[in-house]
Order: sequence, then structure tokens, then C-alpha cells
Amino acid sequence: MALSLAVSPCPNDTFVFHALVHGLIPGAPEVNLTFADVDVTNTAAERGEFDLVKVSYAALPWLLDDYELLPTGGALGRGCGPLVLTREPGVDLTGKTVAVPGDRTTAYMLFRLWSADRAPGRIEVVPFHQIMPGVAEGKYDAGLVIHEARFTYQRYGLHSLADLGEWWEADTGLPIPLGAILAKRGVVDPAEATEWIRNSVSMAWANPDASREFILENAQEMEPDVVKQHIDLYVNEFTLDLGRDGLAAADALLQRSAAAGITPAVKPFL
Repeated sequence: MALSLAVSPCPNDTFVFHALVHGLIPGAPEVNLTFADVDVTNTAAERGEFDLVKVSYAALPWLLDDYELLPTGGALGRGCGPLVLTREPGVDLTGKTVAVPGDRTTAYMLFRLWSADRAPGRIEVVPFHQIMPGVAEGKYDAGLVIHEARFTYQRYGLHSLADLGEWWEADTGLPIPLGAILAKRGVVDPAEATEWIRNSVSMAWANPDASREFILENAQEMEPDVVKQHIDLYVNEFTLDLGRDGLAAADALLQRSAAAGITPAVKPFL
């Protein structure tokens, strides 16, 4: 019986899941793939729409009754955090309008924790590809961006007001938890799914050329050099196995968020 899988079309996800999606993992079932941005999968998972799904760590408090966190396949690391971008350096965001990619994204959770003492006046949820042009045109005073924007924001004449990954790592000493892979309880065996995804990651590393066409055709017009930078940054040791540091990072994020009244409290992973 085929399993439904939803991930983003970003290069890290297509790199990680290429072998699984293309039936190259022995013993794994057929997979029906849906591409969607993370703000869409966060909401879809709350409705239980997918068997395996990539979501924001920030969305976990609303999902863990129906899904189990898998220790593999996600996006977590160092030097890979969201950026707060502005047209001019050193802008005070108090009372300003900020565009964000989703209200239950890890990026927005980090932004709320970071900006607690300088809260903006208005938050607008905007499709990711519209954020940098909108800030450059003056539609928004600042924009919260993720992923490949780390490598391209200068093209829009923008400045990085804050690197929320650097802020998080300096404050906690932990990697930053961005995207999590969840398995639907009662539908997917988490141990089996973990093995399938780990094998898919290992195959991608062993033969990166095998997934190149699949990655590029879904990379939303991203240049090959940016695609490589993207994969190198977001597919790392935590993608293969969260380990204690990865789980500790998830606990720290969700506990701080609950303490700030941003999300409901959840049971720690460690």
C-alpha cells in the first residue's frame, strides 16, 4: 500500500528523499509524493492529510498527538538560521511591518523570541518568494527569510539585520531545529520509516549525481551553485540522526516557546 509523503521542493528535501520516492530503497513501500511549502504542510498535518510529512519544529505542539517525530530526514544544523532582512542597516523594528513565511514556522517562532522587547506593529504572512521583492520595494519594513535566501538576498540590495541562527546558537550552544519529519501514528511504523529515510540519505551522499536532475527540475529556478550551497548547508549529520544534541535543540526551542506563551507545552524528547 502506497504511503503519502509531503515535503518541500527545496534541494535539501529532494536530495534526501530522491531514493525513497523513486523506489530505490529495498523493502520500502511505494510513495506518493506531494510538494508543498512548509506553511502548507504544517496545516495539512494538523488535518492528518499525510502519512510522512515535513513540518516546522514550531508546529509540533499541535501535531504530536497524531504524529511521531522521526530522528532522521529533517533540517537542523549550525550556521543555517533564518535572516531578518531590511532595506537599510540597523533598522528598529518597533511598530514596523514585517513579512514572514508562515505563522507556525520555526523562523517565526525564533523571530518572536528574538523580538520580544522590540515587537513589530504588524506581521503579514507572505509566500516565501514574495518576501525579498516586497522588502526591496518598500511594501514591508522587514522580511523574515529562510533557505536559499541566505545566498541571494544581496541581489535585492537588502541588509541582514539579524541572523537568528547565530543568535540562537550563541544563546543556547545548540544547533537550530528548522524542519522535522513526522510519521503518522497507527499508519507508519516509525522504526521502519527511519530506516527507509536513513538509507535514502546515505544513497544520496554515496551517489549525488543520481538525484541531480530531480533536484534541479524542482529547485524553483535556483542556480546550480546555489543548489549545491543549499544542500551542503542543510543536509548534514543531523539529517542522518538527530542524536542527543538535535533532540536537546528541539526541547530547548519548544520549552522556550511554551514559557513565552507562544505554543502549548509538550513533553520533552529527552
